Amino acid sequence: MGALSHIRVLDLSRVLAGPWCAQNLADLGADVIKVERPGTGDDTRHWGPPFAKDANGKETEESAYFICINRNKRSITVDIAKPEGQELIRQLAEESDVVIENYKVGDLAKYGLDYESLKKVKSDLVYCSITGFGQTGPYAHRPGYDFIIQGMGGFMSVTGEAHDFEGASPQKSGVAIADIFTGMYASTAILAAIVHRDHTGEGQYIDMSLLDTQIAVMANVSSAYLTSGEVPKRWGNASPIIVPYQTFPTSDGWMIVGAGNDGQFRHFVTAGGEAHLADNPLYVSNPLRVEHRKQLIPLLEQMTRKKTKGEWIALLEKAKVPCGPINDFKEVFENEQVIHRGVQIEAPHPTVGSMKLVASPMRLSKTPTEVRMAPPTLGQHTEEILHERLKLDDKTIDALRSKGII
Repeated sequence: MGALSHIRVLDLSRVLAGPWCAQNLADLGADVIKVERPGTGDDTRHWGPPFAKDANGKETEESAYFICINRNKRSITVDIAKPEGQELIRQLAEESDVVIENYKVGDLAKYGLDYESLKKVKSDLVYCSITGFGQTGPYAHRPGYDFIIQGMGGFMSVTGEAHDFEGASPQKSGVAIADIFTGMYASTAILAAIVHRDHTGEGQYIDMSLLDTQIAVMANVSSAYLTSGEVPKRWGNASPIIVPYQTFPTSDGWMIVGAGNDGQFRHFVTAGGEAHLADNPLYVSNPLRVEHRKQLIPLLEQMTRKKTKGEWIALLEKAKVPCGPINDFKEVFENEQVIHRGVQIEAPHPTVGSMKLVASPMRLSKTPTEVRMAPPTLGQHTEEILHERLKLDDKTIDALRSKGII
């Protein structure tokens, strides 16, 4: 039994930030009902290729994107644009502890499904809204997309090739970090609200913004600007304050070296047969190496190109110099540490057969996470939920289906 096995979540969200939040809660044991549009479902069901293949190698309708954010949930299809559908959602909300939604500001109020409406039927409801810019302010009604938020929130201004590199340009992250971090923060906020409810009996409203989150997770970069007033620059794969702390080419690929102190720098260059560099007056301390990085880095790159990635990793691990390879995803999932930790898991699925998934990284000793269900097919649990939660009989459910409500 997961730590949240007593919690019921009604997930009205789609795409990434909201579903990511709901999946975290589901992994911890919460009973999550994912509400989707009849016929089409969550947009990400159609975002592909790739799509999962069945046991015969035939492509299914299960997109890799949808798969990564919807395990441990039950799917129900409801048309919330129709009064009967709205009433179903109100009844489900009354039976829930948490509602998560990421509609545009004000959209759900039109259907009577906003917080002010639903708290009338469930006074201690925890209601979490996720939008690009939050519920207030001059940008509140703008649509928010992760890529745009990465730009507006400062992330792209410090990501990409170094500012003085010819042809350099800002770059987005390889994954939608604003969405993912907002989902993570939303999970934490919901758990805090549940604790407050359990102590006081009060529900509350949570207003999550992708832009707020993106700025918050800039961490020391935001702090550096607020402290110094100097606008941070792009440094590519290098550090503005530690040298050498970056990627280096080898004879067969790339590696990362993080020599965070003078002793590690000495061990690094000694392992490469260039110990004299540690005694050079220009490089004997980190501040001096930062000052003279343009002279030092080419010398280090000449050194690192003389050995393979594997040879370097072995040498530097023995010398206790922080280092690591830059793996592609084949190498990631074949890594002995990744295999040992059981990061790749499998779960039975009605169309795919055995579906490959990535395990939750939350490792709790008393209430461990578990995969109870693979990501659901569209509307897979509609009848089950209506029978179980709302006590509807088959005749009523058939009538709802014939009207296109479910």
